Formats: sequence, C-alpha cells, structure tokens
Amino acid sequence: MAKGDKFDPKGLIFEAYQIEGITDAECRTIFLDWALSLPTEMDQNETIMTLVGIYTAQSPDHPMSVVLNEGLARISAPRRRGGWRSRPRN
Repeated sequence: MAKGDKFDPKGLIFEAYQIEGITDAECRTIFLDWALSLPTEMDQNETIMTLVGIYTAQSPDHPMSVVLNEGLARISAPRRRGGWRSRPRN
C-alpha cells in the first residue's frame, strides 16, 4: 500500500504503521482524523475492510490493526437510536 492512495488520501494509516512504539490512543486519534478526511462519496465500511485486509495481515498485533478492526465492528453493528420513542410514556 502506498502513502496517499484512494483508501488513505493523506497517508495517515500508512504513517501510523511506520511509527515505532505508537499507542492505542494515538492510533484512535489518527483513525478519527482519517475518517473525517475521507471523501463523503466513499463507503467507510468498504474502505476500512480494504485497509484491514492490507495492513492486519502484515501486522496483526499493531495497535492500528486493533483500531481498524474495532472501527469495522462498530460500523457493522446495528445501533439503537434514542430519541422520544425510547423514553417511557405515561
């Protein structure tokens, strides 16, 4: 994977894997910046799956691999939305 391709336009994920001793918290910050900079027309789920396929095979224990897998799990899991319908009524 090259720095600055269509799945990682700024090269943030690529660079995270190059940083020696990077922490989980730093990876989460980088992931958030990456997600916010992704073009709106790109499917985040598909893009994360592509990145997981590329990077986690090479570095399964890297903190960014863990964060990418967490991001994939959160997008895939259905979320219950709150609002007035979830509040008890009299």
